[in-house]
Amino acid sequence: MAKAADAFRTISEVSTELDVPKHVLRFWEQRFKQLKPLKRGGGRRFYRPEDVELIKGIKALLNRDAYTIRGVQRILKEQGVEMVKRLASGEAAPMIAAVPQAKEAAAAAPSSIGRRANGARKAGAGGEGAAPSAAVGRDVVAAAISELSACRALLVGETLRAKAPPSASAAGGRR
Repeated sequence: MAKAADAFRTISEVSTELDVPKHVLRFWEQRFKQLKPLKRGGGRRFYRPEDVELIKGIKALLNRDAYTIRGVQRILKEQGVEMVKRLASGEAAPMIAAVPQAKEAAAAAPSSIGRRANGARKAGAGGEGAAPSAAVGRDVVAAAISELSACRALLVGETLRAKAPPSASAAGGRR
């Protein structure tokens, strides 16, 4: 017999329903302070329907939209729990892309909200949901690679000079 929609769920039921391993649910409880299931005697967890909706939203951000844990934490802090819950149905996705971004953060990292760069996507994540700041991210990465290449050239040049044998004029004075 199926439970009512407003009934509390055990960790096993939530794990099966959402296809998220139990250890991941426990880990998310540590990382997302907004996720607080009831704990009864013996440490048994009981998830409220609101908790299940929040887990669905977190899962959508992490797996479907390829956000990092830190990015989801920031969205929860700035946009609120209700926004993440609405993500479970997919209706809030355009609003998440409009999270205000600091100029310093955009210049310092390819993505300021914790979204993975396209090359760092999880296997099987697909190509949809690319970051709106992907072009800015590519420019930042290209500038960093260029700077690293220049540093490498300097280091290689100094290493070659250090290993080079003494010049002929210096060696001729010793004979």
